[in-house]
Parts: sequence; C-alpha cells; structure tokens
Amino acid sequence: MFYDDQLDFFRKILNNFRIHSCIIPLSDHSYRQADRGFRDFLGLSEDYNQLFCSAHESIGENTIYKITDSFYCSYIFILLPGQPQKATFIAGPYVDRDLTQAMISEAQKKYGVDKQLINQIEKYYTAIPVYPQKDFITSLFNSLGEILWEKIENFSFKTIDLTFSQEALPDLLQALKAKKDDALLTMEMLESRYDGERRLMQAVSQGITHKAEQIISNSSVLMLEMRVPDPVRNIKNYTIIINTLLRKAAEQGGVHPLYIDEVSSFFAKKIEHISSVEDGLAMHHDMIARYCSLVKNHSSKNYSPLIQKTMVLVDTDLTADLRLHRLAEALNVNASYLSTLFKKETGTTLTEYVSKKRIEQAAFLLSGTNMQIQTVSQNCGIYDVNYFTKIFKRYMGKTPKEYREGLTSF
Repeated sequence: MFYDDQLDFFRKILNNFRIHSCIIPLSDHSYRQADRGFRDFLGLSEDYNQLFCSAHESIGENTIYKITDSFYCSYIFILLPGQPQKATFIAGPYVDRDLTQAMISEAQKKYGVDKQLINQIEKYYTAIPVYPQKDFITSLFNSLGEILWEKIENFSFKTIDLTFSQEALPDLLQALKAKKDDALLTMEMLESRYDGERRLMQAVSQGITHKAEQIISNSSVLMLEMRVPDPVRNIKNYTIIINTLLRKAAEQGGVHPLYIDEVSSFFAKKIEHISSVEDGLAMHHDMIARYCSLVKNHSSKNYSPLIQKTMVLVDTDLTADLRLHRLAEALNVNASYLSTLFKKETGTTLTEYVSKKRIEQAAFLLSGTNMQIQTVSQNCGIYDVNYFTKIFKRYMGKTPKEYREGLTSF
C-alpha cells in the first residue's frame, strides 16, 4: 500500500517506546501475540475471543480505537484502509497508571489470591510500558491517522473502557485463585527485564544520552517487582541497582575507574537521602546525564593502556608537573616513545593535550566562580599569568578578562 513505508517507520518508533505492534488479517485468529500469552497463563483463553476477536471483527473504518481491558492494559486497534484483504493493526499493551504493590497486596489479602500468581502478575505489569500522559498516546496515533487518511478531519478517535468495576473484581480474582506459578512466563518476564538492562547499558556505554533517557523514562522497562512494602525503600534499592548498571556501562565505554568511582560514590551517598519515589525517579535522570557525560568526556577505549594512563594522570591533577619527561618518568617509559605514541593515537601532541585540558578547566572556573584570573591560572597549573593570558587567547580567541566580561554581558 501507499503507506507501507511510513507504517514500517511508525512501528519502529513504537518499538523504541517498547509498544508492541502487529498486523492481523481478518481471517487470522492468532491474537495470543497481542498480549504475550498473558490470558493463556491466567487460564482465561476465552477472553481472547471476547476482547481481540470481537474488536477485530467489529471495528469500523476511518477510526482509531483505544480499548482498555479488564487488566487496565490498553491497546490500539485500527482497520487498515485499502488492504486487498482486511487486516487490523494492533498496538499494545501499555498502561497509563502504575499498579502499586499496595493495590496488589490488598487484593491478595482481601480475596485470598495465590501469592505465586500475584508475583507473576507483578512481573507481567513491570514488563509493560507505562505512559501516564494520555495526550502523548493520542498525539502519537493521530499522526499515524494522518498518514493513513491524509487529514485529521478524515478519521475519529474512539475510547472503549472494558475495565472491571470494583464490584466485579472479586469474580475475576476468584477465577484466578487456583492458578499456580508458570515458569515460562517467569522466564519471559526476566528476559524482558534483562533485555532492557542491556539496551540501557549499551546506550550509556556509547554516551547516547537521549536514547538512555528514553529507556529509563519508561519506568517499567527495568522495574523489579516490589520486594519490600515501603515504596521509598524499594525505589532506593532499585536506584542502587541502576547506579551499578550505569557504572558498568561507563566502564564498557572505556572510562577509567578513577572517574567512575567518583560519580558512583557521589550517587551512592545521595541515594540514602531519597525521600520519595519521585525523588528516586528524578535521580535516575541525573545519573543518566552524569554517566553519559563521563563516556563523552573521558572514554579512552580506542587508546592503548599506556595512553589511557597518561590521560588519567593529566586529568587527575592539572596543577601537577605535566611536562613530557615528568609524565614519562611517572609511567616508567621512554619520553620519546611516549611522545610518538601519544601523537600517533590521539592526533595531537602531549603538550597540546595538556594545554587544552588546562584551558578548558580555566574557562569553567572563569564562568562558574569569582576567582581572580591569577588564581584561576594557578588552579590550572599555569603559574605565569602573562603566559596564561597568551595561551588562553590562542585557544579561546579572547583574553581571560574578555571571556569573563562576555559571559557577564550575555
């Protein structure tokens, strides 16, 4: 069809948001792929006919349907236009609310649901993407509607709510009482979680902040089941896990442990001061930014161990004696060999590298502190202020004074 390429691209976007999608011909009843076999696990196979089959056969043209089932999982149904054989585009599941442990525990105690079943239901929900901003989903699929029907006036958006009322909930839970743990579902949930962890670590190891942000923003991508009743303690435990994952990711990205340990220790101390779930989630974004920044600024995975150590020595203390022969002595290598290898691997001389790092630090101090220019110079390891002014202007195009005044006027 004329929209095939655009639909393929849209499905890739959904995949990045961890929203599964499929296209099912009208004659096909293989709906189990739509909810990843959840109803089969719960012994509610007939629900496939009640939800998916009924919706599949009754949805109208030029309409986007958002259907929320009895488990508060939402799906998008669209009868694709112009197909030689009628087919339905189904996207989901996703949820627009967090199912808290308190809600699950209350249901378990009140209706006597088997604890193993509750654990598996928790695992299922933690593997489903959460998008509480309903306008986001609407806007996303309105964009698809404009692709399929050209103009927003040519289609409508319809919402169907099939969630159980509070009065009907006992009947559902009663039907689930005898259901026991299912090893296959457990395996699938764990595989989904570990896949999320791998994708997060890969993004951070490459310093791709926006990709890592997207993964971590979807709170259920990596979220473990609630292991303790206290939600604040739970988010603290989860944040400790995230800190460990990101630390390993930065190491994979070629960042020396010296830099990683400083950031890791900083967050380890902050974690115990988390006072709410919101604080913990906000800290996750701070952690993403800091660890990705480490990779961008300190990755040396493309360099030999000797050059990596040289860079660490320079970065660790810019006030030290960083002349070539001093660094060579510290590293117990020949100065000429170090100079040649450094130029070969980095494309710049060691002297230029040191100067550049010192001027970068000077610019940071000039913009972020009220230190006198002479003090800034000394804190960057350049003790002749006239030489400092000369070299600063060579790199920045302005004297230190002009640079600071420019920032103030701006």
